Amino acid sequence: MCTSCGCQGQGTTMTNLQTGVRAEIAALPEHDGAAHSHGDHGHGHFHGAHHHADDEHHHEHDHHAHGHEHGHAHAHDHGHHDHAHEESHRRLELETRILAKNDAIAAKCRAWLAGREIVALNLVSSPGAGKTTLLERAIADLSGELPLFVIEGDQATSNDGERIRAAGAPVVQVNTGTGCHLDAEMIARALSELKPSVASLVFIENVGNLVCPALFDLGEHAKAVIFSTTEGEDKPLKYPHMFSAAKLVIFNKIDLLPHLDFSMERARENILRVNPDVEIVEVSAKTGAGMQTLYDWIRAQRIAVKEQALV
Repeated sequence: MCTSCGCQGQGTTMTNLQTGVRAEIAALPEHDGAAHSHGDHGHGHFHGAHHHADDEHHHEHDHHAHGHEHGHAHAHDHGHHDHAHEESHRRLELETRILAKNDAIAAKCRAWLAGREIVALNLVSSPGAGKTTLLERAIADLSGELPLFVIEGDQATSNDGERIRAAGAPVVQVNTGTGCHLDAEMIARALSELKPSVASLVFIENVGNLVCPALFDLGEHAKAVIFSTTEGEDKPLKYPHMFSAAKLVIFNKIDLLPHLDFSMERARENILRVNPDVEIVEVSAKTGAGMQTLYDWIRAQRIAVKEQALV
């Protein structure tokens, strides 16, 4: 369940596009005892909606049991106030448990990746910012230099995953169904299926969304926001949590600047207002302009991970 939008992530599936193997991935449990683990299958049963419906039924029964109109109205208002308070408290506890569960799995993913000197980059953006096109070019340019693997996240279809496979990288497609972001459990399962080699680079293409992915640690080395020049310069101010969580901002589609009313200077200022320490690169995934600067940044991350493993 997402702390921002309430999505349940129901119907999440994982598909290895090399082998065709497909499996279901369970959502993070809603509350303690609500999800029952069955061996290695990892599917859960959620009863929260059923209990909530029962509560509403009992409330309606009590509502008609009152005989005095004035007393009933007072009790009814008071009951609704208490119910709203309890619901808010319950939701806060639920969100805390879900994020704690996610963070625990993310920590295990991070340790697993670090032990193998693997750099995992979590690519996040609005829909249409050019994540998949950027990955296609990176695979073409870097595949001869280092092993590349991709976890592709979308609510539905394997269209982008098939593009990545055609570009030449092993890819596992994660379809989140009703979910609007990837979580650490999905990444753990995908890494187990993908089996990235030692000292490789793993790109995680998150679901197109600048809100919810900011909240969920995936165990990645860094979040990289892809910010298209076709978007407004004030996007970092509208979505500060995502930009403040990023280690890198990639300005994409700079080839379109002559045709757009977009100020790179103003956009940079807004990014740095939110995150003064973030690194910024300007690229065109279509023409290749600036991509070597991005690759140099990636190489620097790989060196840092390798050095850290030696400490």
